[in-house]
Amino acid sequence: MKSSDETLFAEASDRIESVTEFTRRVKVLLEGGLRPGWVRGEVSNLRAQASGHVYFSLKDAGAQLSAVLFRGDAARQSVTLRDGLQVLLYGEIGVYEQRGQYQLIVRAVVEDGVGRLQREFEALKRRLAGEGLFDAERKRPVPAMPATVGFITSPTGAAVQDFLRILLRRGWRGRVVVLPARVQGEGAAAEMTEMLRVAQELEIFDLLVIGRGGGSLEDLWAFNEEALVRAVAACKVPMISAVGHEIDFTLCDFAADARAETPSAAAELITSHFVASLERAVQARAGMKLAVEGAVQQAAERLDHARSRLRLLTPTAQIEQGYLRLDDFSNRLASALRASLQLRRQQLADARARQARHSPETRVQLESQRLLALWKRLQSVSPASVLNRGFAIIRDEKNRPVPRRAGVRTGQKLTAEFADGTAPLRAE
Repeated sequence: MKSSDETLFAEASDRIESVTEFTRRVKVLLEGGLRPGWVRGEVSNLRAQASGHVYFSLKDAGAQLSAVLFRGDAARQSVTLRDGLQVLLYGEIGVYEQRGQYQLIVRAVVEDGVGRLQREFEALKRRLAGEGLFDAERKRPVPAMPATVGFITSPTGAAVQDFLRILLRRGWRGRVVVLPARVQGEGAAAEMTEMLRVAQELEIFDLLVIGRGGGSLEDLWAFNEEALVRAVAACKVPMISAVGHEIDFTLCDFAADARAETPSAAAELITSHFVASLERAVQARAGMKLAVEGAVQQAAERLDHARSRLRLLTPTAQIEQGYLRLDDFSNRLASALRASLQLRRQQLADARARQARHSPETRVQLESQRLLALWKRLQSVSPASVLNRGFAIIRDEKNRPVPRRAGVRTGQKLTAEFADGTAPLRAE
């Protein structure tokens, strides 16, 4: 009778996982179940690798968490990490399978002194979301093919240059109007709000974009001010918010009809339908060209076929066909006569060959060749032939061949026979 442990093992044997499989399942559960978020703590065990990646621990009084800041993300940070620094980190959980260790993959670093702004951000976000300002039902679709786009941003910033460069590179045919406003510092939100009001009064825009390049939380704070966020949400023209880098979020992002990670991404979003339509038009043009060329080719082939048939029906063509048939019959007759003559010649040659094979002279010649071959084989195995190939025959006192060493006595006189004579020997 099986024990309880054996029974449990037998029942679970089909569900046993390897360490890799189990760790991978943990990775999927953790990375899929935990959304990115902010974590506060103190930096410790900081290690900056030559590769540019930064590894450290984030700890507080009750626990610690392994964290990694990869090179690409580290290059964008304005905060220099050091042991003992109080920080706010934004990132997502990741599992390093080789060690079975989970860690925080950091995307943004903010000194904890900026925590007040972050709390204000979260509080205002909750309040406006509670009013339904960010509801998906309020958002309008971005026009697929906007003819005129207004971009509310700083006219001297790199964001507008990146935006225009993408539009030009993708061959967009619309019009862009830059609506100048400060995007950072005191009064920036008011200027952008006023420019938003002017844009609506002009009634020439199919789409509005508001944004700037990346920066710290303080740099982007104008896009979190309540007046501007409400103005964006209430705008009558569809809007795209394109503020900062991929990891930067502002309240304007939630209030706008669509969010782009960067101004360049906004340009790609605006031109995506245009580029796809242009590609379809190019493909349609190529398809139409092929169809027309194919139809013309088929019509030309049918015309050539009709001309050929018409030529075959003319009296001249009929006479020419008669000449061709006559020549064909003449050639076939000549070929048949040549083939018959060749057959008779071949039969005569075969009869002569058979006669030659049965003649006494041929028989004698064949037997002579066979006898010569037998003589050559006999000569090749004769003792003289063997001696000519470098061998020797050892003979005893009675001139008898000595085939084995065992028959030789010490001091015995022997004779070695070579191809060109003999030589006396004595066994030692």
